[in-house]
Amino acid sequence: MAFLQASALLLPSSSSSCCCSRKNNAAIHVPKFPKAPFSVPKIPTSRKLIDELNNIRVDGFTNTIPVLQNINFTTTPFVDDIKAQNSTAFATTQLCALFEAVADRVEMHANIGKQRDNWNTLLLNSINMITLTAATMAGVAAIGGAGMPLLALKLSSTLLYSAATGMLLVMNKIQPSQLAEEQRNATRLFQQLRSQIETMLALGATTEEDVKDVMERVLALDRAFPLPLLGAMLDKFPSKFEPATWWPSHQLLQKKTKSHERKQRQNNGWSDELEVEMRDIVEVVKRKDSKDYERLGNLLLKINKILAIFGPLLTGIAAIGSAFVGNVSWAAIVAVAAGALATSANAFQHGGQVGMVFEMYRNSGGFFRLLQETIEATLEEGDLEKRENGEMFEMKVALQLGRSLSQLRELARKSASYRLDGTAIDEFASKLF
Repeated sequence: MAFLQASALLLPSSSSSCCCSRKNNAAIHVPKFPKAPFSVPKIPTSRKLIDELNNIRVDGFTNTIPVLQNINFTTTPFVDDIKAQNSTAFATTQLCALFEAVADRVEMHANIGKQRDNWNTLLLNSINMITLTAATMAGVAAIGGAGMPLLALKLSSTLLYSAATGMLLVMNKIQPSQLAEEQRNATRLFQQLRSQIETMLALGATTEEDVKDVMERVLALDRAFPLPLLGAMLDKFPSKFEPATWWPSHQLLQKKTKSHERKQRQNNGWSDELEVEMRDIVEVVKRKDSKDYERLGNLLLKINKILAIFGPLLTGIAAIGSAFVGNVSWAAIVAVAAGALATSANAFQHGGQVGMVFEMYRNSGGFFRLLQETIEATLEEGDLEKRENGEMFEMKVALQLGRSLSQLRELARKSASYRLDGTAIDEFASKLF
């Protein structure tokens, strides 16, 4: 039956038209296929898919895909390095500016030191010439002067003695030889600071602490060796000898630590023997060098005070005596003798540069005080890593005292013998001055 229905479809058009007129109630039935026994899974959402992929197990291990957390890119090490470089560059720029200021101060102190040394020479020669001329006039007036020539000689001698007295008062007040020595010391110390700044710049890695330390040292030197004469000038006749101080008062203060462990691998060149050696050196400096310079400084201070009073007093007496030449028999003797003594005192004080020697002792006393405070502050630092290397520190101390390392250790042994046995030490710590 199905075959017949299929062949009917293949007949020519004529036959098909005839057949179409016939009513055919036949129908083609398509068989129904059975339902499959499986179902297609639903595709999960993106977030669920990521969570499942994170928990897939491969051979018993969990494969977890890391998820990026919130990252603050403003605190990365790269940014910190840039900030550190900028800070170092700015500190280096500041240190260069300080270097220029220190170099300028070196030139200023050197020039003013030469100027004040010239003051001492010119004032000394001028006052001595004035005094001798006044004494000569007083002697000539006493020999044969009369009338107007006598009056002229007396008046000239008195005026010259008065001028010499005034100039001596000013010269003894400012002490040009001492001023020149101050400027020489300032020049040397500023040159030393300039060399240290050059070393800092050469090594690099300049910090704000380095800039602050250099600034404080410059200001301390300015206070210790002032340039002006009025107001800021140092007292040339203090009540007692005091060593010069040209370093910041808190420069040597070290922060003490509570830990006092001594590890052999972290001793930084220090040992118990070296610490004992440094303490023995400090005792020698205190007992011999500092004490001796204090004694000499007080002696020079007394001599300078006596001469500073004696010179103007003699020229004043000579001026009074010259005013009475021809009227009083002993006036000429007083005028001539006082003038000669005043010239001698002036030549000894300013020609011998007593003020310069006093300033040299004051500076030497300051050097020994600085050395003493440096050693004590270093030994008080409990953390060995914060100290300067022990071997380097020992070498610096030996060079500052003009000794070799073996001589420095020998001096420390003598100091220890003095402390234990009472054996006197027959030498000073310093061999330089």
